[in-house]
Amino acid sequence: MRFVTVSGPPSTGKTSIVLKAAMHLRDQGVKVGVVKFDCLSTTDDELYAKHGLLVQKGLAGALCPDHYFVSNVERVVAWGKENNLDLLVSESAGLCNRCSPHIKGIFAVCVVDNLSGVTTPKKIGPMLRSADLVVITKGDIVSQAEREVFSRSVGMANPKAMVMHVNGITGQGASELASLLLENEPVTTLSGSELRFSMPAALCSYCLGETRIGDKYQQGNVRHINLDKNT
Repeated sequence: MRFVTVSGPPSTGKTSIVLKAAMHLRDQGVKVGVVKFDCLSTTDDELYAKHGLLVQKGLAGALCPDHYFVSNVERVVAWGKENNLDLLVSESAGLCNRCSPHIKGIFAVCVVDNLSGVTTPKKIGPMLRSADLVVITKGDIVSQAEREVFSRSVGMANPKAMVMHVNGITGQGASELASLLLENEPVTTLSGSELRFSMPAALCSYCLGETRIGDKYQQGNVRHINLDKNT
C-alpha cells in the first residue's frame, strides 16, 4: 500500500483535487481510501463515500489537529492495509499555517490556491516548505501573469518541490497528479518513522483548559511579544 499526506490551508480545494485524482485511479482498477482529519466537523467524508471511496474521518475536537494526527496516523495506515488498499490518502487542513503533517519517506503534498495572494507561500510553514509536491488550484480565476507570479512565490518558499496546477472543478491536471501519487514506495508500517518537522510547541495553561487572561494565569510554554521600540 502506498500512503500520501495531503495538507494545506482551508478551502484551497484539497478534497476536490484528491477526489478528481482518486476517480482516475479508480477507473484504472486502483483501490483508493481516504482519511479526513479535521477539527470540529466535516462532511467531506460523505462526499468521498458518495463516489464509492472507502473513507474514515477523525475530528481533533479540543486538541491540536497536528498532535491528533500524529497520535493516530499509525492506526490509519493499519486500517488501510487491513482493507487491502493500493493507495491511502490522508487529508488535513493546516489551520494555523504552522502545521507539519508530513513524514520522512512518505510522499507529501501541499495544496494552495492562487486567490490567497502572492505573499502567502512564504507565510506557510513546514506543510509547504517540506512538501514534495505543491499543487496550485483556482488558476482559472486569475490571469496568466498572476499564475506565474504565484508559482514563482511557491518556488521561492520551497525550491525542491515539484509545482503543478490542478483544477478541482474541471479536473484538468488531475490525471498527472494521480500518476504522481502512485510513484512513491509502498509502506508497511510507520512505527519508528519521523516527522519532517517538529509539531507546534506546547504545553501552556491554556492548552489545559484555562480561559482567564493575565500573567498570573499563564504557566508552561509561554512567549511574550517584544514591544521594545529600540529593538
